Amino acid sequence: MTIQRSLDLIVFHRSRTMQCPYIDGEEETQLFTELSGVDAQHSYDHLSRNGFRRSHHIAYRPACRNCHACVPVRVRADRFEVSRPWRRIMKRNDDLVVTEVGQRVTGEQYELFRRYVRSRHDDGDMARMTGRDYFDMVIASPVETTLFEFRTPEGALIAVCLADRMSDGYSAVYSFFDPDLTRRSLGSYVILWLVERARENGLPHVYLGFWIESSPKMTYKSRFRPIEGYGPDGWQDLETLARKPGA
Repeated sequence: MTIQRSLDLIVFHRSRTMQCPYIDGEEETQLFTELSGVDAQHSYDHLSRNGFRRSHHIAYRPACRNCHACVPVRVRADRFEVSRPWRRIMKRNDDLVVTEVGQRVTGEQYELFRRYVRSRHDDGDMARMTGRDYFDMVIASPVETTLFEFRTPEGALIAVCLADRMSDGYSAVYSFFDPDLTRRSLGSYVILWLVERARENGLPHVYLGFWIESSPKMTYKSRFRPIEGYGPDGWQDLETLARKPGA
């Protein structure tokens, strides 16, 4: 499969059938393409606006024949509603110092990553990631990618966000945080901070990957409103899209 864009061709491949990581008993197939060369950033922008996600140098989107549960979602940062619960979370974390460190990988980050993954995803592939795997996750990006570190006034690293910069916003590739600091709601705060960062830079969107209505682990994404989902007719309000048959 190919898509014509300007004078370039984006060539797609279909993966083998794999066990679905999100829904028990389901199988997953992905449509993917390699991001490479001087046009990688432009291609990635184009693909993200069409529901694709990035992992390392690959842009992918589920293409399962019998299931359409995975919905690409993005927050409308330019119209984001800062509700009372969000303000409380922002106030709890207004002491944090956030630093953009580019693609500088450290052992301190990896130790926090390991703690987070073992606490939240101990049965998944990420729990087996080595320090080298973590390094590759950050470095093996052919597009504009950066790490944001969140530290206490005392200098303790308590959260990290790996994000891609695109022409219309940010894509939250992966975030992790201290699993013991539950009162801070760090997972939500990182997204709130990224939304505010997008607004400050005049960027309309923050991409949050895929959302599955039946997955408890993904419920949090739908709370960041207004939020859009990508379907057969393009980007629409997520609630409207979820009500459509087959969505």
